[in-house]
Formats: sequence, C-alpha cells, structure tokens
Amino acid sequence: MIASPSKTKQMKTTMNQRTNHRSLRFTPYAMAKLLYLRDIGPTEVGGFGISSASDLLLVEDIQLVEQVCSVVSVEFYDDSVADFFDKQVDAGRQPEQFARIWIHTHPGASPSPSGTDEETFDRCFGGVDWAVMHIIAEEGNTYTQARFNVGPGTERRLRSCVEFDREFPAADHEAWFIEYCDNVTVYDPFSSRHTFADTYDESDWWEQNPSATDRWSDNLLGAIS
Repeated sequence: MIASPSKTKQMKTTMNQRTNHRSLRFTPYAMAKLLYLRDIGPTEVGGFGISSASDLLLVEDIQLVEQVCSVVSVEFYDDSVADFFDKQVDAGRQPEQFARIWIHTHPGASPSPSGTDEETFDRCFGGVDWAVMHIIAEEGNTYTQARFNVGPGTERRLRSCVEFDREFPAADHEAWFIEYCDNVTVYDPFSSRHTFADTYDESDWWEQNPSATDRWSDNLLGAIS
C-alpha cells in the first residue's frame, strides 16, 4: 500500500518537528560566519547566537562581544556584554533570542567542554529557564548541550546541523573581520595584551598555554534573566 502524498507530507512534517526539538540548527549564513571566526585566529573565540523569533533553536547570526582569548579560554568583558544586551533589546529582540545560546570555538580536534567551560555555563546561565552551550572545534567536531533549569532541572545533548533549505544573505568577510578585530584581544603570556591586528610570535603558543580567568560577573546573569 502506497501512502497518499498528503499523508507522506504530514509524516515528514512531524518527523522534522521532532528532529528540530533535538537539534540546534544554523542558517548557512550563521555557520559561514562561525567557521570564519573560528579559523581567523589561533585562539578560542566566543559569542552569542541570535535566534529566530519563531524558532529559538534556529541560529540566524553570531555576535561577538569584547573578549580576551587564549588557546584554552575566552573571557568576556562584562560592560561589553551589557551593551550588547541593551542593543538587542533596542532592536526589538527578546532575551531568549540573544542571551540563551553561548557559542565558542576550540583550537584542535576536540570540542569537549573544559572544566572552565562547564563552570562558566553553570554560573552564567544557571539562573535562566533554559540555555545552550555549543562548541565547534578546528576540525569540525561539535559539542552541544542544553540545560533546562525549570522544575527539577535537566541536561541533554543536542545534535547540530545546518539548514541549507533556508534563504540566506551572502557572506561578508570584510564586516566579519572588522567585528573580530574590534572585539578580540589575543592573550600572549610573553608580551602585553594586544589585538589581533597587532603582531605576535605564534611559536609562543606552543611553549605555554595560559588559562585566562573567566570574569563574567553576576551582572550578566541579571541581564539575561
């Protein structure tokens, strides 16, 4: 027996809806930008996912804030995070669209969260109803974890994918490069802190991997709750 076209379409829609609830999805534009930001420098880099108003697990853009980065850590500036939140609210977005999905990169092959990653996720996002941590490594491996803080609370791993069937704007490497240079300071233990645009001796990274202290303040939690 062959299913009717309408029934087949309904079954496909139901299966897609179930998959969407278990997946963090990116538009092609958002993924292209994330890969560009991952590969432009030698360190980790982090930002917030901007979600669709009608589908909060669909990331449409990645936004950086001012941060200090090493090969093992990302340290956001609290004032920059607060300014970012204010701009998003002024643009008409709700907190669940811009302050629930924390995205960062890992140099190397492993996307597994470090102890600092787990502590930061717990401390900065533990007071909101739900949050997602997404990590993408240099070789393309990913780790995605959702945390639900309502009721008894629970955590679960999510899949991640790109939805190529959606319309998307062209890549803008120039704008992405400017955003990176305006927000990212590379931490080099053998010299003073400097921006990506300054020169540095890449060999220093192999001699010592510094661990910058994560200084997100409680103000971040207040801003997104």
